Amino acid sequence: MDGAMMSETSFTPDAAHQRAFRDALGRFATGVTVITTRTDIGPLGITANSFAALSLDPALVMWAPGKFSRRFDAFAEAAHFAIHVLAEDQLSLAQHFAANGSDFDLPGLIEGAGGVPLLPDCLARFECARHAVYPGGDHAIVVGRVTRVCTRPGAGLSFFAGKYGSIDAGLR
Repeated sequence: MDGAMMSETSFTPDAAHQRAFRDALGRFATGVTVITTRTDIGPLGITANSFAALSLDPALVMWAPGKFSRRFDAFAEAAHFAIHVLAEDQLSLAQHFAANGSDFDLPGLIEGAGGVPLLPDCLARFECARHAVYPGGDHAIVVGRVTRVCTRPGAGLSFFAGKYGSIDAGLR
């Protein structure tokens, strides 16, 4: 840089700045996942980017469904679920479960523990048993104890500033 200051915006995250706060959060690139579970009325899926590793010992991961979602209760109460980390060529799968969580008319599905539907060909899949659920404002923090993992090589589907992209598997 030539010493010029970059323009910066500062605000307090409050009701008047919700959109700005959401946009600021979008400055953090994330991977894209589909979480699946089995409910009393059948399989259910949801696209989410709120996934994170939590612990290696014990093996724990977390994600955060929004309370505003019609699918919230099913995922907050699920005894078993699977988190599928999507590959760059699985954008249509992300869009599919963002729009319709109960449509599992897809090729290659298999069944995991608790009857959870497992999607094929993802970069990683974490089969989980519910470990804990914590309040998190307008979301819940769902912690899963990982019982099985499947992986494959490839580039990941990403989400940044409200747009999908790719996370290249090559390192610098």
